[in-house]
Amino acid sequence: MDEFWAFAQHYWWAAFPLMAIAGGFARRWELGARSRHKRRLEILQAKAALKAATPPKQVAHATEPKPITKPSPIQPQLEKLFSEHDAVTARWLDYELDVAKLIAYPTISDGRQPLTAAFLRAKKTADRLRPASPKAQLTDQELAAYSGAVTDYEVAFDVAEREARRLKDSDFTDTERKRLQTAQRLLAVAVDSAATPAERQVAYKRVREELDGLIVVSDEAIVVLEEKVALPLDAGASRPTAD
Repeated sequence: MDEFWAFAQHYWWAAFPLMAIAGGFARRWELGARSRHKRRLEILQAKAALKAATPPKQVAHATEPKPITKPSPIQPQLEKLFSEHDAVTARWLDYELDVAKLIAYPTISDGRQPLTAAFLRAKKTADRLRPASPKAQLTDQELAAYSGAVTDYEVAFDVAEREARRLKDSDFTDTERKRLQTAQRLLAVAVDSAATPAERQVAYKRVREELDGLIVVSDEAIVVLEEKVALPLDAGASRPTAD
Protein backbone atom coordinates (compact mmCIF):
# COMPACT_ATOMS: atom_id res chain seq x y z
CA MET A 1 0.00 0.00 0.00
CA ASP A 2 2.90 2.37 0.81
CA GLU A 3 4.34 1.66 -2.66
CA PHE A 4 1.04 2.67 -4.28
CA TRP A 5 0.92 6.01 -2.44
CA ALA A 6 4.58 6.64 -3.26
CA PHE A 7 3.80 6.02 -6.95
CA ALA A 8 0.74 8.27 -6.77
CA GLN A 9 2.76 11.03 -5.11
CA HIS A 10 5.38 11.06 -7.88
CA TYR A 11 3.08 10.43 -10.87
CA TRP A 12 -0.08 12.30 -9.85
CA TRP A 13 0.13 14.28 -13.10
CA ALA A 14 -0.65 11.12 -15.14
CA ALA A 15 -4.23 11.17 -13.88
CA PHE A 16 -5.12 14.20 -16.01
CA PRO A 17 -4.34 12.76 -19.49
CA LEU A 18 -5.98 9.48 -18.45
CA MET A 19 -9.12 11.36 -17.43
CA ALA A 20 -9.10 13.27 -20.72
CA ILE A 21 -8.81 10.02 -22.70
CA ALA A 22 -11.63 8.43 -20.70
CA GLY A 23 -13.77 11.51 -21.21
CA GLY A 24 -13.12 11.40 -24.97
CA PHE A 25 -14.23 7.77 -25.17
CA ALA A 26 -17.33 8.55 -23.15
CA ARG A 27 -18.28 11.50 -25.37
CA ARG A 28 -17.70 9.43 -28.52
CA TRP A 29 -19.89 6.63 -27.20
CA GLU A 30 -22.64 9.08 -26.23
CA LEU A 31 -22.59 10.81 -29.64
CA GLY A 32 -22.68 7.44 -31.40
CA ALA A 33 -25.65 6.32 -29.31
CA ARG A 34 -27.54 9.54 -30.02
CA SER A 35 -26.80 9.27 -33.73
CA ARG A 36 -27.99 5.65 -33.86
CA HIS A 37 -31.18 6.54 -31.99
CA LYS A 38 -31.89 9.50 -34.27
CA ARG A 39 -31.27 7.45 -37.41
CA ARG A 40 -33.47 4.65 -36.07
CA LEU A 41 -36.37 7.08 -35.66
CA GLU A 42 -35.84 8.41 -39.18
CA ILE A 43 -35.86 4.89 -40.63
CA LEU A 44 -38.99 3.93 -38.69
CA GLN A 45 -40.75 7.06 -39.96
CA ALA A 46 -39.60 6.44 -43.54
CA LYS A 47 -40.73 2.81 -43.46
CA ALA A 48 -44.09 3.84 -42.01
CA ALA A 49 -44.53 6.45 -44.76
CA LEU A 50 -43.75 3.90 -47.47
CA LYS A 51 -46.11 1.39 -45.91
CA ALA A 52 -48.87 3.98 -45.71
CA ALA A 53 -48.30 4.91 -49.34
CA THR A 54 -48.75 1.30 -50.49
CA PRO A 55 -52.41 0.79 -51.42
CA PRO A 56 -54.07 -2.12 -49.61
CA LYS A 57 -55.38 -5.06 -51.57
CA GLN A 58 -58.96 -4.61 -52.57
CA VAL A 59 -61.39 -7.24 -51.33
CA ALA A 60 -64.63 -7.67 -53.22
CA HIS A 61 -67.72 -7.11 -51.08
CA ALA A 62 -71.34 -6.79 -52.00
CA THR A 63 -71.93 -3.19 -50.99
CA GLU A 64 -74.14 -0.39 -52.09
CA PRO A 65 -72.69 1.58 -55.00
CA LYS A 66 -71.00 4.74 -53.83
CA PRO A 67 -71.78 8.03 -55.45
CA ILE A 68 -69.23 9.20 -57.95
CA THR A 69 -67.17 12.03 -56.52
CA LYS A 70 -65.10 14.38 -58.57
CA PRO A 71 -61.39 14.11 -57.65
CA SER A 72 -59.47 17.15 -56.57
CA PRO A 73 -57.87 18.93 -59.54
CA ILE A 74 -54.47 18.68 -57.84
CA GLN A 75 -54.81 15.00 -56.87
CA PRO A 76 -52.94 13.68 -59.95
CA GLN A 77 -50.09 16.08 -59.21
CA LEU A 78 -49.95 15.01 -55.58
CA GLU A 79 -50.03 11.33 -56.52
CA LYS A 80 -47.06 11.90 -58.84
CA LEU A 81 -45.18 13.83 -56.13
CA PHE A 82 -45.92 11.13 -53.56
CA SER A 83 -44.53 8.50 -55.94
CA GLU A 84 -41.35 10.52 -56.54
CA HIS A 85 -40.98 11.21 -52.81
CA ASP A 86 -41.38 7.52 -51.93
CA ALA A 87 -38.95 6.44 -54.66
CA VAL A 88 -36.15 8.57 -53.15
CA THR A 89 -36.93 7.28 -49.66
CA ALA A 90 -36.80 3.70 -50.93
CA ARG A 91 -33.39 4.36 -52.51
CA TRP A 92 -32.14 5.78 -49.19
CA LEU A 93 -33.48 2.83 -47.21
CA ASP A 94 -31.75 0.50 -49.66
CA TYR A 95 -28.47 1.78 -48.19
CA GLU A 96 -29.60 2.28 -44.61
CA LEU A 97 -30.90 -1.29 -44.25
CA ASP A 98 -28.06 -3.03 -46.11
CA VAL A 99 -24.91 -3.40 -44.02
CA ALA A 100 -22.90 -4.50 -47.05
CA LYS A 101 -23.73 -1.25 -48.86
CA LEU A 102 -22.97 0.80 -45.76
CA ILE A 103 -19.53 -0.80 -45.61
CA ALA A 104 -18.93 -0.22 -49.32
CA TYR A 105 -20.16 3.39 -49.23
CA PRO A 106 -19.87 4.49 -45.58
CA THR A 107 -20.25 8.25 -46.18
CA ILE A 108 -23.86 7.78 -47.37
CA SER A 109 -24.87 7.43 -43.71
CA ASP A 110 -22.39 9.92 -42.24
CA GLY A 111 -24.18 13.13 -41.33
CA ARG A 112 -20.81 14.85 -40.88
CA GLN A 113 -20.32 14.77 -44.64
CA PRO A 114 -21.63 18.08 -46.07
CA LEU A 115 -23.48 16.51 -49.00
CA THR A 116 -25.00 13.79 -46.83
CA ALA A 117 -26.05 16.41 -44.28
CA ALA A 118 -27.63 18.48 -47.07
CA PHE A 119 -29.57 15.43 -48.24
CA LEU A 120 -30.82 14.68 -44.72
CA ARG A 121 -31.98 18.29 -44.37
CA ALA A 122 -33.79 18.08 -47.71
CA LYS A 123 -35.42 14.84 -46.56
CA LYS A 124 -36.73 16.47 -43.40
CA THR A 125 -38.15 19.38 -45.38
CA ALA A 126 -39.88 17.12 -47.90
CA ASP A 127 -41.29 14.93 -45.13
CA ARG A 128 -42.52 17.97 -43.23
CA LEU A 129 -44.28 19.48 -46.25
CA ARG A 130 -45.80 16.20 -47.41
CA PRO A 131 -49.62 16.35 -47.18
CA ALA A 132 -51.51 13.71 -45.24
CA SER A 133 -52.89 12.16 -48.44
CA PRO A 134 -53.08 12.77 -52.21
CA LYS A 135 -56.65 13.97 -51.66
CA ALA A 136 -55.55 16.84 -49.44
CA GLN A 137 -56.69 20.33 -50.39
CA LEU A 138 -53.67 22.58 -50.84
CA THR A 139 -53.20 26.15 -51.90
CA ASP A 140 -51.08 26.86 -54.95
CA GLN A 141 -48.29 28.02 -52.65
CA GLU A 142 -48.42 24.84 -50.55
CA LEU A 143 -48.38 22.64 -53.65
CA ALA A 144 -45.45 24.58 -55.11
CA ALA A 145 -43.54 24.34 -51.82
CA TYR A 146 -44.02 20.57 -51.59
CA SER A 147 -43.14 20.09 -55.27
CA GLY A 148 -39.93 22.08 -54.82
CA ALA A 149 -39.06 20.14 -51.67
CA VAL A 150 -39.45 16.80 -53.46
CA THR A 151 -37.23 18.01 -56.29
CA ASP A 152 -34.61 19.22 -53.81
CA TYR A 153 -34.85 15.89 -51.97
CA GLU A 154 -34.23 13.88 -55.13
CA VAL A 155 -31.38 16.10 -56.34
CA ALA A 156 -29.72 16.15 -52.91
CA PHE A 157 -29.81 12.36 -52.69
CA ASP A 158 -28.42 11.98 -56.23
CA VAL A 159 -25.50 14.26 -55.32
CA ALA A 160 -24.86 12.56 -51.95
CA GLU A 161 -25.02 9.11 -53.54
CA ARG A 162 -22.57 10.03 -56.31
CA GLU A 163 -20.19 11.51 -53.75
CA ALA A 164 -20.43 8.43 -51.52
CA ARG A 165 -19.68 6.17 -54.46
CA ARG A 166 -16.76 8.37 -55.44
CA LEU A 167 -15.25 8.60 -51.97
CA LYS A 168 -15.96 5.05 -50.80
CA ASP A 169 -13.64 4.67 -47.78
CA SER A 170 -11.04 7.29 -48.80
CA ASP A 171 -11.96 9.55 -45.86
CA PHE A 172 -10.94 6.87 -43.37
CA THR A 173 -7.47 6.21 -41.99
CA ASP A 174 -5.46 3.18 -43.10
CA THR A 175 -6.35 1.39 -39.88
CA GLU A 176 -10.04 2.17 -40.31
CA ARG A 177 -10.01 1.05 -43.94
CA LYS A 178 -8.49 -2.26 -42.89
CA ARG A 179 -11.28 -2.67 -40.35
CA LEU A 180 -13.89 -1.98 -43.04
CA GLN A 181 -12.26 -4.48 -45.38
CA THR A 182 -12.15 -7.05 -42.60
CA ALA A 183 -15.83 -6.42 -41.86
CA GLN A 184 -16.66 -6.86 -45.54
CA ARG A 185 -14.89 -10.23 -45.69
CA LEU A 186 -16.51 -11.40 -42.47
CA LEU A 187 -19.93 -10.30 -43.69
CA ALA A 188 -19.58 -12.57 -46.71
CA VAL A 189 -18.93 -15.49 -44.34
CA ALA A 190 -21.81 -14.53 -42.04
CA VAL A 191 -24.38 -14.88 -44.84
CA ASP A 192 -22.70 -17.78 -46.66
CA SER A 193 -24.83 -20.92 -46.54
CA ALA A 194 -21.73 -23.02 -47.24
CA ALA A 195 -20.15 -21.96 -43.93
CA THR A 196 -20.88 -23.83 -40.72
CA PRO A 197 -23.31 -22.33 -38.20
CA ALA A 198 -20.43 -21.66 -35.80
CA GLU A 199 -18.42 -19.90 -38.51
CA ARG A 200 -21.37 -17.70 -39.45
CA GLN A 201 -22.11 -16.74 -35.85
CA VAL A 202 -18.48 -15.88 -35.13
CA ALA A 203 -18.26 -13.89 -38.37
CA TYR A 204 -21.42 -11.96 -37.53
CA LYS A 205 -20.09 -11.00 -34.09
CA ARG A 206 -16.78 -9.92 -35.60
CA VAL A 207 -18.60 -7.74 -38.14
CA ARG A 208 -20.34 -5.90 -35.30
CA GLU A 209 -17.02 -5.42 -33.51
CA GLU A 210 -15.18 -4.12 -36.58
CA LEU A 211 -17.91 -1.60 -37.43
CA ASP A 212 -18.35 -0.30 -33.89
CA GLY A 213 -17.33 3.35 -33.83
CA LEU A 214 -16.67 3.47 -37.59
CA ILE A 215 -20.06 3.81 -39.24
CA VAL A 216 -23.59 4.29 -37.94
CA VAL A 217 -25.58 1.08 -38.38
CA SER A 218 -29.23 1.38 -37.43
CA ASP A 219 -31.05 -1.18 -35.32
CA GLU A 220 -33.23 -1.95 -38.35
CA ALA A 221 -30.14 -2.73 -40.46
CA ILE A 222 -28.91 -5.07 -37.72
CA VAL A 223 -32.29 -6.84 -37.70
CA VAL A 224 -32.13 -7.28 -41.49
CA LEU A 225 -28.57 -8.63 -41.21
CA GLU A 226 -29.52 -11.03 -38.42
CA GLU A 227 -32.34 -12.36 -40.58
CA LYS A 228 -29.89 -12.97 -43.42
CA VAL A 229 -27.54 -14.76 -41.04
CA ALA A 230 -30.39 -16.82 -39.58
CA LEU A 231 -31.67 -18.06 -42.94
CA PRO A 232 -28.51 -20.01 -43.77
CA LEU A 233 -28.38 -21.19 -40.15
CA ASP A 234 -31.87 -22.62 -40.46
CA ALA A 235 -31.01 -24.18 -43.81
CA GLY A 236 -27.91 -25.75 -42.34
CA ALA A 237 -29.86 -27.08 -39.35
CA SER A 238 -32.43 -28.76 -41.61
CA ARG A 239 -29.80 -30.28 -43.91
CA PRO A 240 -29.69 -34.09 -43.49
CA THR A 241 -26.47 -35.47 -42.06
CA ALA A 242 -24.63 -38.44 -43.49
CA ASP A 243 -24.81 -41.69 -41.49
